Amino acid sequence: MHRPTKRFRRAIPAALVLASLFHGATLCSQARVSRFGEYSGYSQPVYDGWKRSSFFITARDGTRLAADLIFPTREGKLASEPLPVLLTAERYRRAFVDREEEKGRVLTILDTFPWLTEVVRHGYIVAAVDVRGSGASFGTFEGMFNRRETLDTYDVIEWLGIQPWSTGKVGMFGRSYLAITQYRVAGLAPPHLAAIFPEVAMTDLYALLWTGGIHRADFIEEWAKAVREMDLDDPAVPVDGPEGEALLKAALAEHRANVDMGELTGRLPFRDSVDPKTGIRPYLEWSPIYDRAGIEQSGVAVYHLAGWFDRYVRDQSLLYRNLRNPQRITIGPWTHTQHDRLDLAAEHLRFYDRWLKGIRNGIEDEDPVHYYTFGAPEDQAWRSAKQWPLPEQKLTPYYFGADGLLTPEPPGKTGVDAFTVDYSASVVPAPRWSLRKSWPEDLSANDAKGLSYTTPPLAAAVEVTGHPVVRIWLSADVPDADLFVYLEEVDAKGASHYVTEGALRASNRAVTDPGYDYLGMPWHRGFAADRANLPKNKPVELAFDLFPTSKIFAAGNRIRVTVTGADKANATTPERTPAPRLVLHREEGRASQIVLPVIPRPGQSPAE
Repeated sequence: MHRPTKRFRRAIPAALVLASLFHGATLCSQARVSRFGEYSGYSQPVYDGWKRSSFFITARDGTRLAADLIFPTREGKLASEPLPVLLTAERYRRAFVDREEEKGRVLTILDTFPWLTEVVRHGYIVAAVDVRGSGASFGTFEGMFNRRETLDTYDVIEWLGIQPWSTGKVGMFGRSYLAITQYRVAGLAPPHLAAIFPEVAMTDLYALLWTGGIHRADFIEEWAKAVREMDLDDPAVPVDGPEGEALLKAALAEHRANVDMGELTGRLPFRDSVDPKTGIRPYLEWSPIYDRAGIEQSGVAVYHLAGWFDRYVRDQSLLYRNLRNPQRITIGPWTHTQHDRLDLAAEHLRFYDRWLKGIRNGIEDEDPVHYYTFGAPEDQAWRSAKQWPLPEQKLTPYYFGADGLLTPEPPGKTGVDAFTVDYSASVVPAPRWSLRKSWPEDLSANDAKGLSYTTPPLAAAVEVTGHPVVRIWLSADVPDADLFVYLEEVDAKGASHYVTEGALRASNRAVTDPGYDYLGMPWHRGFAADRANLPKNKPVELAFDLFPTSKIFAAGNRIRVTVTGADKANATTPERTPAPRLVLHREEGRASQIVLPVIPRPGQSPAE
């Protein structure tokens, strides 16, 4: 492994700029409490403020990376003892000028993550570094989570780990892009990296951008447009010093050569697609799921934080399943950006105190899995388990039946349903594919644009916790088709509510072994050689998983599965004229179905 050379051992500017002050530190002793979402008494908030400085750290190839360093203070004086350091590799600017609510104020990483202020008070230094090609850093952006960017983060970790004000223990934090970089650099096993806390993080780039072989063009193109604006038109604040503005201008000139991820991935439709300009296979080389061996070798402690309505919840649950590191996972009632109903400061402090300060607070003795169950009474919604998936789950098939019935009874000898693809079908707003903190109140209008199968009113509540899988027998007179499947709950008034979803392009239906534990679910490699047209008017099985969920379907409500041929707002489906007619088979030997991970009711045997 690369170790930092002398060029990384530069001193920090002596003058640290005062950025803000906290409320007075509480130095009195507190009761010792350490349980999920609660923490006190094991470490004390002995600092009452912080000071920020900004400067460059030089990577191994000479590229200068803009960094903010935030030191805790007590009565205006810097912490004198060495402290652990928390780092984030920031793609969206380590600090920038607020141009909306408080125009002219510099917003730092503490504004991006408000829970950090409490962590700093407990004795942690915070570092935020603009990744190359972004913010005030030099260099060019070569693509999401590329190896050069990951090596930069390695170099920064090792620089932080050898400074006299550092204990040598470095942890990481951050959401989304800032979380994915944590998995990637952990795969390189930097010696000073001890703990990572990735929130809502992708591990499979192909599954994100080509879901089941279907391009999420709007998603990645919108992202690429937004970051280009940050990289060129609304950049981070410059580093400190009289040359800061000139250096920022020089860095922005280099950003003009940044790769556009929308353009790059739009021309690479298969998991093994090769970028002709670089010879790189981005989906295979930039995805953290392929860093598993390195992450395990690092021994780094991992806290995966996921959300049921986030696009990465399957990824994080699978990586959790496939690692043997000290680790835990929490899955909450969140979209990609909505993280309420949990004290994030408490959870970060419990984790960092244990793995960066060696405080025995019992976090490693708890159940490692915590999850929120929709439909449960609020005081019972947060639950815990020793493993994922839950060992008591009963994989229960619900079959597509006649007259739109969803039933546990297998189908008869014959039966088909057909629909013409409606290209206007769409889920708006999409909880997984946009940054809006909401989802549609009623999917009934979208249901009418495909086929729906619905149970009778439930005699008793049904809990579904885990990974649903659909197996659909399809025939068509066109060579390819996209299927979008939604699991929904229909209430007493007839409104149909979103629970989860999955999608697959028929030509991408080949199933193989991914080389890691995919929980027994069908996995589609998506190589160019795997693509196969539909045989004309001959049934084939399309099997794929839906994003995992934890949901109690209330007694009296109904479970619904809807199948459409498009999701116009969130995925790119080629449109044919005339629109094709798709046939779903529900017959003996070709039983279209959804398999739900049902959790038995208390007192009910899993075999019932």
